[in-house]
Amino acid sequence: MSDIVYTAHAHTVGGRGGSAKTDDGKLDVKLAYPPALGGDGNGTNPEQLFAAGYGACFTGALNLVAKGEGVKLGEHSVDVSVDLIKDAPSFKIGVTLTLNAPDLDKAVAQGLLEKAHQVCPYSKATRGNVDVKLSVA
Repeated sequence: MSDIVYTAHAHTVGGRGGSAKTDDGKLDVKLAYPPALGGDGNGTNPEQLFAAGYGACFTGALNLVAKGEGVKLGEHSVDVSVDLIKDAPSFKIGVTLTLNAPDLDKAVAQGLLEKAHQVCPYSKATRGNVDVKLSVA
């Protein structure tokens, strides 16, 4: 693992009803069950945190792919949905990544989306374990 370029550290206490904090203090959140799972929703949850992280990472991969192909993305964003799905006796997650790039031809946007999915570290980490749907708005 000598090629490591960065390591993030977080400390969590109490699971879904606790808290999470990074070692640099830049992320310090209360965790709570969402109302859909019987909670009060007075905090964030792992699915929201995963969605935000995946979105940030995927958008970076998208920018890298577009730059490499000489494509100008224009105004763009990525919406991420993370589903918590019953998978007896526990749960699994599913992800939908939706690219909003109104200045791009839909076929070009879809191609970039698929190529970004091949290089994004989150996509690589989830491949074969999480159903990921790719769409263009």
